[in-house]
Amino acid sequence: MKKVYVGFILMISIFVLAACGGQSDEPASADETNQQEETETTGEDQTSSESRVITHEMGETTITGDPKKIVALEFSYVDALASLGISPIGIADDNDENRIIEPIRDKIDDYTSVGTRKQPNLEVISSLEPDLIIADLKRHKDIYPQLEEIAPTIILGSLAADYQGILDGFEVIAQAVNQEEHGAEILELHKQKMEELRAQIPEDETRTVMPAVVASSGFYAHDDDSYTGSLLSSIGLTNAIQSGDERYNKINLEQVVEFNPDIMFHMVAGDETVVDEWADNSLYQDVSAVESDQVYQVDRNMWSRFRGLISSEQILEDAINHLYKN
Repeated sequence: MKKVYVGFILMISIFVLAACGGQSDEPASADETNQQEETETTGEDQTSSESRVITHEMGETTITGDPKKIVALEFSYVDALASLGISPIGIADDNDENRIIEPIRDKIDDYTSVGTRKQPNLEVISSLEPDLIIADLKRHKDIYPQLEEIAPTIILGSLAADYQGILDGFEVIAQAVNQEEHGAEILELHKQKMEELRAQIPEDETRTVMPAVVASSGFYAHDDDSYTGSLLSSIGLTNAIQSGDERYNKINLEQVVEFNPDIMFHMVAGDETVVDEWADNSLYQDVSAVESDQVYQVDRNMWSRFRGLISSEQILEDAINHLYKN
């Protein structure tokens, strides 16, 4: 009887062990763990490591992942990056941080100056080890090969671009930094803001405007193909100088009299300008804008140098405040 009882107990034990064997608590192998992690992060890895071909003024450039260390060789590119929430690590600021306008300065972190926009310092740029450089066609075409040796480089229009060209460049920059969808949203908000500003221009506005850089070296009027000229035209203000051979025209007093603008926006460069020499001249006093006290001094950095979404909105707000709210 005792033997039968022991045998029965052994049979029960074997059955229980067999049932537990299918639910092992042994930890997953390293290979299984890695496979699970790869499955969970595949989407993120593909996004950050994907390559795309960016078409720009000098051809095509392949960019991989999300560039974080970006060098901007024109102020319009700083504006574009700031609009996208990106701080460049290097800026060609003409060795003067005060040229960064306040609305942009508030949006970016500290950066390294890489010299002037005309002649950026390639050695300093290289030392920053950037993963993207954004350069200007007119200024940097000749050094494009050297820039490409440092990092992937896209060349866009800035110095010679009109307002629409700046918008087109913004879209390319958004694509280059892998923020195409975000860029489209930012651009749509900008267009809505522009419509709001345009609505503040009276429908019967017929006066002509002349934006111009005024310096001791001369009077440089911007026509309606220039950035500032085309920007003002976009909200219904008529430029006194229509399209010509040059977007930035150095003109003398007699030519100012001939164009006879009703409104002038002077982007002042320096303490003394050619306009100071003209002040007591009867020809200058007879210009419509001078006679009607419609000459306004504006920030040259904002109105001429920056050329971007943020600066465009600020320029138009300035213009509207001067013309209709003072």
